[in-house]
Amino acid sequence: MLDLIVTIGGIVYGAVLVSVVIFHNRFTEALRIDALLVPKPTDTTRPLNLVIGLVLIAYNGYSLFA
Repeated sequence: MLDLIVTIGGIVYGAVLVSVVIFHNRFTEALRIDALLVPKPTDTTRPLNLVIGLVLIAYNGYSLFA
């Protein structure tokens, strides 16, 4: 049961990372992963969230059905 909760949480966080590219507000700015990886995050580093979000969704989706 805990595995299912963690997997669904990973899918939701992946979807939030994808939405960071589209929406610009305080909630999405606080959850940006590129701010943790890049010393000075700007709008040019924002697509990194899309890539990481899609990887999270794909991995957790695979583990949900495997």
